Amino acid sequence: MNVVTRSVPLTVNRTHMPHRLDQGLGARCRIGIIELSIDQTSEHEFRRTLTLPGVDYYVSRIGCAASITPQTLVAMQGDIEHGAALLLPGLRLDVIGFTCTSGTMVIGEEQVFERIRNARPGVACTSPITGALAGLRALGVSKVALLTPYVEEINRMMKSWLEARGIAVPVMGSFNNPVDDEVARITIEATRDAAIELARSPEVEGILVSCTSLRTLEIIADVERATGKPMVSSNQAQAWHMLRLGKVDDRLPGLGRLFQL
Repeated sequence: MNVVTRSVPLTVNRTHMPHRLDQGLGARCRIGIIELSIDQTSEHEFRRTLTLPGVDYYVSRIGCAASITPQTLVAMQGDIEHGAALLLPGLRLDVIGFTCTSGTMVIGEEQVFERIRNARPGVACTSPITGALAGLRALGVSKVALLTPYVEEINRMMKSWLEARGIAVPVMGSFNNPVDDEVARITIEATRDAAIELARSPEVEGILVSCTSLRTLEIIADVERATGKPMVSSNQAQAWHMLRLGKVDDRLPGLGRLFQL
């Protein structure tokens, strides 16, 4: 049945109504985040960490192959500048994070940050591996156990990358799974148990769990309680570092010793 609606004459039509502006969302800190198209985990974990009043974040995504190898990681570097350009064009951002641990390492931190700053000159930049290194140094940890889901070639590269920056890696473990969708579905219990096993080694002062696709926020307190040692993970470290670069120094409970610094 067709319904005919008659136009009702306006009895009031006020234009240019008075209004005022405030600082809008993110008045305290505005964070831009470049995610990979395949990442299922990091944005979920950022929702749980970047929850402070006056802090907001904005996400763009760039393409990445489903299989994580050095070659597929390098291939995405050409899209980083465009990903940065899509984040609130012409509006204020305080920090931009590139959310790929192994990708930042393989491409190179400075190359990643240069591409971001081509689109957003002068912005503070970080990544999971950048935040992890800053976090380990802030915690006073110089010898770590390293847990990853990566293939052996990337594992060797990450060990060398950390050791070149003064972090010894005498203990390693890996799930050796290059399929990102499967990495995102590794159970939190499996990651927790592996992290505890590696961190209990007397040769290390803490553990680094690398990869933004691994779910880690729920296990940090358990790992630290079971081992007496700090745990740093990719998403936790990047969130912490983005906040600190944005001059937000709040201590957050339940997110490990790192978030008490």
